[in-house]
Amino acid sequence: MKTGGTAILRRTLVRNRARLGIGTVLVCLHQVAETLVPISIGVIVDRAVATGDLLALAVWRCALALLFLVLTAAWRYGARFVVVAMQNEAHQLRMEVARRILDPRGVRTDLRAGELLSVSTSDADRAAWIADIAPRAAAALTAAIGSAVALLLIDVPLGLAVLIGTPVILGLLQLAAPLITRRATDQQAAVARASAMATDLVSGLRPLRGIGAEVSASRRYRAASRDALGATLHTAKSSAVFAGVSMTVSALLAVGVAGFAGWFALEGRITIGELITVVGLSQFFIEPLGVLAGLPGFLALSRASADRLALVLDAEPLLPAGPDHALDGSTLSLTDVSYRSLSTVDLRVPPGELLGVVAYRPQDAEALAALLSGQVPPDRYDGEVTVGGVRLSDADLAQARRALLVEPHNGDLFSGTVASNVTAGRPGATSAEVQAALTASAAVDVVEAHPDGLDHQVADRGSSLSGGQRQRVALARALVAQSPVMVLHDPTTAVDAVTEHTIAGGIADLRHRGATRSHTTILITSSPALLSVTDRVVVLDEGTVVGEGTHAQLAARDANYRQAVLR
Repeated sequence: MKTGGTAILRRTLVRNRARLGIGTVLVCLHQVAETLVPISIGVIVDRAVATGDLLALAVWRCALALLFLVLTAAWRYGARFVVVAMQNEAHQLRMEVARRILDPRGVRTDLRAGELLSVSTSDADRAAWIADIAPRAAAALTAAIGSAVALLLIDVPLGLAVLIGTPVILGLLQLAAPLITRRATDQQAAVARASAMATDLVSGLRPLRGIGAEVSASRRYRAASRDALGATLHTAKSSAVFAGVSMTVSALLAVGVAGFAGWFALEGRITIGELITVVGLSQFFIEPLGVLAGLPGFLALSRASADRLALVLDAEPLLPAGPDHALDGSTLSLTDVSYRSLSTVDLRVPPGELLGVVAYRPQDAEALAALLSGQVPPDRYDGEVTVGGVRLSDADLAQARRALLVEPHNGDLFSGTVASNVTAGRPGATSAEVQAALTASAAVDVVEAHPDGLDHQVADRGSSLSGGQRQRVALARALVAQSPVMVLHDPTTAVDAVTEHTIAGGIADLRHRGATRSHTTILITSSPALLSVTDRVVVLDEGTVVGEGTHAQLAARDANYRQAVLR
């Protein structure tokens, strides 16, 4: 269901209506009490000070003290209700965006990881401002109306000046709100782009160093950061000018009211107590009038962030729901498949086969791994991909994830222990199964290298481990899952030749000998150690299948294969 930025803000107010209702009543009561303070002082002057009535003075002082007690308590508890509602809403919005991003069916959006991070954090917080803006607006209106009514009772022209001047000022200032909204939207987009680039740089720092591209990458980031800074300053300048103008106009209105009150006092139209009341009210309503004048700017910022939230919350799923057919079997078939660099690929992998795929062009390997991952919507490729005779697009999503596992060559780890990372895909795995996967992936060395063993703490994205250690732990995680069909894309690029041979034998032993001989495994690689344990090798070039045979047969008869594989 489409939401849109306005609908998100409206929903925020509705689902927090209980807290916001109580909070709004209390902060409005606070403003009423604030309005009564100068009125009470004026009454004390006229009825006690001017008359010399000590009893009246004592009574009115007690009333003033009680007024301050109500004023303080109403603000304290009202603000608490409002802040709790705002923080809870920010949390709810963050969770909604996170659930949408982590939906197994994916999300159809052009936003990168860093931009999604910005939307789920700063934009969620800003959109939740509406839970603070609405009570502030109500409280400020209450104060402005209360002041105007009090001034009307003292002198009609003074009251009319406030009643007429306030909406005129607000109406004129509201004309600037669309400009602030546009600039706030541009600012958030620029900040999100810089965040996305920073995320990409951090995750790819080692490869950048390896090819000596740090200078170029840092130059690009500096440019993106400057753009974000410029957009932020542009928005800040607009907001500052808006706030300055609104406060100045509000202050001029208050000064004008106070000036006329002084003139009326000299003419005897109002008493000294009423003059004190008018001056007090004119000073007091500068604040609520300034709040009312500044709220369009805050509302514009909140609306801009809500619009960005809607880009994620309104995005369509990448994958269709499908008829939820059950997957039964481990036969993998690609029929006349075209996707990205792949063109009319036909491939059938029967149950129990350990297949090697050599792609002369890296983009063909990437396209094949992406397609088999099940993350590509059916409208983005031609042909048919089936597992156990059922098209991936027609299969139950949870079953498809269990039946077909694709482990990319740059798989990430999560913060936690080695054990929690290895068993992430199958928490119920036994210690024997975990140990077998660690042995097959040569990740036993990672466990034995630390005193805590499987309880050794791993930093976010596995940054506390070396590249080879991360790759082996990720491979162990894939092997523990025991998926009927498993695709490994360059699983040994960060390990030495000896370890690579150990892993090749381990994969073959664990998945294709004994009770697991019905498992299907596809190795997309150019590693001769891995290819040597396969049953068959398929060669891709120019996006299509150009040859197949055993590793030994292809190495003997195909010069291109030897050049790509034997090194």
